[in-house]
Amino acid sequence: MRGWWKDLTDLVLPAECGGCGRPRTALCPECRAALSGAVPRRVEPVPEPLGLPAVHAAARYEDQVRAMLLAHKERGALALGAPLGAALARAVLAGPGAAAASGGTPVLLVPVPSARRAVRARGHDPVRRIALAAAGELRRRGVPARVIGALRQRRPVADQAGLDFQQRQRNLAGALAVVPGAGGLLAAGAVVLVDDVMTTGASLAEAARAVRAVRYAGGADGVGGPGQGPGGSGAGGPGGGAVSGVYERTGRERGREPRDGEAERGAVRTAVRAGVQAAEGAGAAGAAVVAASPDAFEKCRN
Repeated sequence: MRGWWKDLTDLVLPAECGGCGRPRTALCPECRAALSGAVPRRVEPVPEPLGLPAVHAAARYEDQVRAMLLAHKERGALALGAPLGAALARAVLAGPGAAAASGGTPVLLVPVPSARRAVRARGHDPVRRIALAAAGELRRRGVPARVIGALRQRRPVADQAGLDFQQRQRNLAGALAVVPGAGGLLAAGAVVLVDDVMTTGASLAEAARAVRAVRYAGGADGVGGPGQGPGGSGAGGPGGGAVSGVYERTGRERGREPRDGEAERGAVRTAVRAGVQAAEGAGAAGAAVVAASPDAFEKCRN
């Protein structure tokens, strides 16, 4: 009810800019430029969770862009869905969807799911709304694209706000699964995981794990669970998955931390990513977000 009523009132009543609050406009030219003027880039959070696919973001999560995303998500500024979707489409084309678009392969946008209670409280699903707008923008550009609601939460999770990196990883570990019957849909194109914001990367890493799990299980009808992989190891292997850089730690690795600090952890990530990409083959996709934390841009500034 709230969604269509808000859509109607946005059309007939004066609005304010979602980025700066300027009256009588949903998005002023300055804030629109802040969202659309930046060049989408590869981003990596610090620290980077194992299993995080290659992520591209359209803008930094700060100032007007942060205000726009919060206005859309928390205050029901639904008119912002279109410009936010256009920004997400640019991020898709900058990275994970580029090869698919050039080869005519369908691009399958898979939103990171929100908790049902959050959707009810907000009156809409902001990530799905942005994804649908992005798919429309991609189709207008001649790229075959659609949104696949393939993921669901398999257990309750706590609100991520205020949680640090380790807490978010524990909160989300094994929390997502591919819905029954969606595995076959995911095989029909290049899967691009999408979200509105990336901070620690924990949500995208968990989404990637769930998609890869069902792919490795060969599960057009199965529901992916933690650690599924060839032979049940979860360690990787040829499976035809479309999400790059997805990795499940083995039992031995889960039981210890690298002894040599960040240098060794970086080497592990590099080797893991190279091995998984080789196993999954060329044309693997990744993830795209509207905005990412400024620190994630700094790591990839070169």
